[in-house]
Amino acid sequence: MRLKVNKNPLTLLSVLFSPLFLLAGGEIKDSTKPWSFHFQQTIVGQYHPKFKSLYEGNNTFTSAPEEAYSLTSTLYIGRRLWKGAEFYFNPEIAGGKGLSKTLGIGGFPNGETFRVGDPAPALYVARLFFTQYFALGNEEEKSDDEANSLQGKLPAKRLSITLGKISIADYFDGNKYSHDPRTQFLNWGLMSAGGWDYPANTRGYTWAGVVEYITPNLSVRASSSMVGEEANGPYMDMHFGKANSTTLEVEKPYTFMGKNGRIRAIGFYTLAHMGNYTKALSDSIPDITRSRQYGRTKYGAVLNIEQDFSEDAGAFFRASWNDGKNETWAFTEIDNSLSAGIVMQGTQWKRKDDKLGVAILIDGLSKDHRTYLARGGYGFIIGDGKLNYANEFIVEAQYNINLHKNFWITPDYQFIMNPGYNKDRGPVNIFGLRGHCEF
Repeated sequence: MRLKVNKNPLTLLSVLFSPLFLLAGGEIKDSTKPWSFHFQQTIVGQYHPKFKSLYEGNNTFTSAPEEAYSLTSTLYIGRRLWKGAEFYFNPEIAGGKGLSKTLGIGGFPNGETFRVGDPAPALYVARLFFTQYFALGNEEEKSDDEANSLQGKLPAKRLSITLGKISIADYFDGNKYSHDPRTQFLNWGLMSAGGWDYPANTRGYTWAGVVEYITPNLSVRASSSMVGEEANGPYMDMHFGKANSTTLEVEKPYTFMGKNGRIRAIGFYTLAHMGNYTKALSDSIPDITRSRQYGRTKYGAVLNIEQDFSEDAGAFFRASWNDGKNETWAFTEIDNSLSAGIVMQGTQWKRKDDKLGVAILIDGLSKDHRTYLARGGYGFIIGDGKLNYANEFIVEAQYNINLHKNFWITPDYQFIMNPGYNKDRGPVNIFGLRGHCEF
């Protein structure tokens, strides 16, 4: 576990004040549970048989038969401090690896894997943050005792400020049908909007501040986050004035034909020490890392919709895009994406806690990005040495079986056409099995 405590002001704030936060609490009056303790563990195994491949490069998804396994274990500790104030700490252990070392596919098939290289289990701080709520009215709503949520009541209309180490995806781009690879679809392009290069380190976390205005009829949230020193790197860039990411989301609930739905619109703007695809082409052998400099940007937008069909079924749709001029910096090499899916509970076949889900995903690259790869360039996820471009087309189907109140097992299948956006490779059939427990 490596935290640059001496350089990071948010880390210093958390370390200095967290003992006081934990000791505070004599005036807690708005909850029956001042503490919250939860745990999750997820194990994923995946296998693919041999598939067609005319050539392979440094970042190619290997065509030889292959299997891989991943494990994550997370402890969620929460404490109410004073009225409206909460503190959370999530130590996490992750180990294993993705297929082909988590390389070669933009819409990578396992959202529980990271591009860390070493498969040995590692302990690190996933989240460490403080939240303060300010009531903007007298109405209240129930808050359940869940992971990073304390049992009690919250103002139905409130202003919320969060500071610390978080996953930005916990606050933005939420969707009840497709958002968590531990319990829902596994593919990277289904757990989040593929075209949103959201700020994060290699494992998906960053230091950030989030401000939320929440009401029953409209929510608006904004964040300012640190970004990595390098593309998909483990450490944050301390030059915050020259390297940061801003995200804005507007969320609106609605009803359609008497059924509930939600629509979310997201805009993002990232400033970082990025390379430029066009500049990289000036070299005989293009290398995006040689063109890196401060002042480079990436911006884009997301449209996210969820729609209930009944109490037991619903659907989701996402569309996302970024400008694709400068290199992908944090999430994955997708510049534009469309995804949609349907999820059904097993009530009709007397398995009400089971879920059946089917989704499709179409990912693409910007013109500059694909030209760079076709000339033999490499990103941090993809690169076959050359490129016969086509959109990645992915289908994922899974059946989430509830074996016990706190334990699920999920057979999963993914069909991936044009892995790495390359018509000269694939299609790939990936068979998976996920085990998940939580309490």
